[in-house]
Amino acid sequence: MIYLSLWSVMASSSSLLSEDQLQCSICLDVFTDPVSTPCGHNFCRVCLKECWDSSSAYHCRVCKTEFPTRPELSVNTFISGLAAQFKNTEKEKADSVEVFRALLRCIERSQAELLEVMEEKQKAAERQAVEFIKELEQEITELKRRDTELEQLSHTEDHLHLLQVYPSLCSPPPTKNWTEVRINSHLRVEPLRRALSQLQESALLHSVKWVKLCVSLSVDVTLDPDSAHPKLILSDDGKQVALVKKQKNLPENPERFDRCACVLGKEGFSSGRFYYEVQVSGKTAWDLGVTRESSNRKGQIILSPKNGYWTVWLRNETEYKALDSPRVPLSLKEAPQKVGVFVDYEEGLVSFCDVESRSHIYSFTGQSFTEKLYPYFSPSDNKGKNSASLIITPVEH
Repeated sequence: MIYLSLWSVMASSSSLLSEDQLQCSICLDVFTDPVSTPCGHNFCRVCLKECWDSSSAYHCRVCKTEFPTRPELSVNTFISGLAAQFKNTEKEKADSVEVFRALLRCIERSQAELLEVMEEKQKAAERQAVEFIKELEQEITELKRRDTELEQLSHTEDHLHLLQVYPSLCSPPPTKNWTEVRINSHLRVEPLRRALSQLQESALLHSVKWVKLCVSLSVDVTLDPDSAHPKLILSDDGKQVALVKKQKNLPENPERFDRCACVLGKEGFSSGRFYYEVQVSGKTAWDLGVTRESSNRKGQIILSPKNGYWTVWLRNETEYKALDSPRVPLSLKEAPQKVGVFVDYEEGLVSFCDVESRSHIYSFTGQSFTEKLYPYFSPSDNKGKNSASLIITPVEH
């Protein structure tokens, strides 16, 4: 019990002592086998012995007190215990710091590995998405082809041809020599006509729903003359824009594009969903999309989401691109004559479609909109066959 009490006193005392108070004034390190001189000062046994062995006089290195004879020295167990505990505490601190650093290194490695795994998963998901989109496009193309065939077949009077195209409707199964087939046309063809009609109605239902959605979300967009580049000509109703060679003398204002031949819509949108359509037929180059209110309109403009522009363009009559980061070449099966632009502000979605073929062109997804968005138009240069206007058209059934 006495030893435990002494140890607790030593522990509490060491916590109050600094390294300087447990330091030998000769070696300037924490005491090792500390001994006390008659004057009450402490030194390492080895340090004091070496000093007195090399000198004929015996004095204290701190207070300079001289001793007539060499004092007998014994270890100060109290100071020795404090010094030992201090060393152990410092070692534990050093060990704890090293463990903490090792833990940080482990966390950093784990974070790096996690990021790498997440990047690989994202890349894999993107590859799957691209493949899925390709499959959907192929399926849509096949459905369109079948729909055309069904449309033709539903009006044919050649019952034998219908059964050649759909032989599974025959009972019993047909032979290879169709001249030998005898059928009751009334019993076989009418069910087929009904089946074809149901298929057509199902295929057209999605198209009707899409048209109704577009009509319900359509907005009346007109061009803003205050933003138009001086070489652009706008129609009186604000629905058409074309590029001319001669630049007009227009007042300079912050909203006007001064180098790029662009113009914005008057109407800005800061919530909800909206949709509009633009006729692009007869053109070999154009830009369409939306931009945020604060986007730069002066000097050379690089179209990208980072700069506040979500657009697609056509160049050289057949080169379509989505101006994403990086830019994405688009492979379209046929040239759009009318482009639909759909925006869902809260979802961060800007999507483009070919209105006539009801086919998807490109979508910017996962965007973050924090200010008004304005429709963006550029008829591009008027070289060669590109003199036609961009025309904002009403959304029709």
